[in-house]
Amino acid sequence: MTVVSVSMPDELLSRIDQFADEHGYTGRSEVVREASRNLLGEFEDRRLEDRELMAIVTVLFDYETTNVEERMMHLRHEHEGLVASNFHNHIGNHHCMELFVLEGTLEEISAFVGRIRATKDTLTVDYSVTPVDGFSPLADAE
Repeated sequence: MTVVSVSMPDELLSRIDQFADEHGYTGRSEVVREASRNLLGEFEDRRLEDRELMAIVTVLFDYETTNVEERMMHLRHEHEGLVASNFHNHIGNHHCMELFVLEGTLEEISAFVGRIRATKDTLTVDYSVTPVDGFSPLADAE
């Protein structure tokens, strides 16, 4: 197996080590491998290909120390045909939340989420994807 060197903040590394201990992983490499597989596979759901989709994307960031809000505005304008709605809210004394409602294809949504995840200084990026063309995920799961 190839060894890869990855840079990350000490706090994140501590969280990974704690997670590994608490959940019975053999070490941080196993946690990073599983997280990588999950990240790479999350948009490879064949049931979502060629479907009309809606996505909700939530981004949290510290507005006092970054210009993430400005970068979110640029992304919103660059993807004007994909972004159906956008909501900005202040959370506590130092944080902001951007919520995007997207309507598009899996490829378009995946690219948008990837651009947001690649935005420096975002604290969290969460999303959900839902078919809006009569597809029932529960029916396919049975």
